[in-house]
Amino acid sequence: MTEKHILLIGDDHSGAWHPLEPVRQELEQILAGEFQLTVTKNYDDLSSLDTIQYAACISYADIWTRALTSEQIAGLLKFVAGGGGLLAIHNGISLAGSYELLQVMGARFVTHPPYQSLHFYRTMKEHPLLQGVEDFSIDEEPYQFEFDPFTPRTVFLEYEYNGERWPSAWEHNYGLGKVVYLHPGHSANAFRSDAIKRLILNSVRLASGH
Repeated sequence: MTEKHILLIGDDHSGAWHPLEPVRQELEQILAGEFQLTVTKNYDDLSSLDTIQYAACISYADIWTRALTSEQIAGLLKFVAGGGGLLAIHNGISLAGSYELLQVMGARFVTHPPYQSLHFYRTMKEHPLLQGVEDFSIDEEPYQFEFDPFTPRTVFLEYEYNGERWPSAWEHNYGLGKVVYLHPGHSANAFRSDAIKRLILNSVRLASGH
């Protein structure tokens, strides 16, 4: 089987809330044998994203305080609309700092209460992204979101906080591409959960057209 190429983008700068390197190590183990990761911290690489070179992009971007350039935004839009996949994990939703990428991502981050133990529930029994996944608990930040009203989506995972269910993961189409967002992933520890490993593998397979 030929490995598909995936671009992983994130940050290791001083003060980054979610450093890329520990997560890169976990992702390489999760995806080994099926996918080959190319890692970048240069956001100009988004400007030239090409579906011939990459089947999908994984965003672990930690860019809450800066905006992408018009060229970077246009490159990612063209990539996904042209059939490339996008998986955003946890802070990877920080790419949605422009309205164009808000529509691609389907939502923007609003806030999160303190890091704590959360229980996660599947919203349906059968979905390609939930194959091999049961309800589970991990320590995580309870991210809360504001959804873009014009982007239809399928929420397939929720978590419980203060007696309410909150969306945790969703997927939708954007043009010819597939977009998946997974909220768990604050630290490398989250990636060691069997449920998260399976969710990530399922998501990359779906996003890349595997």
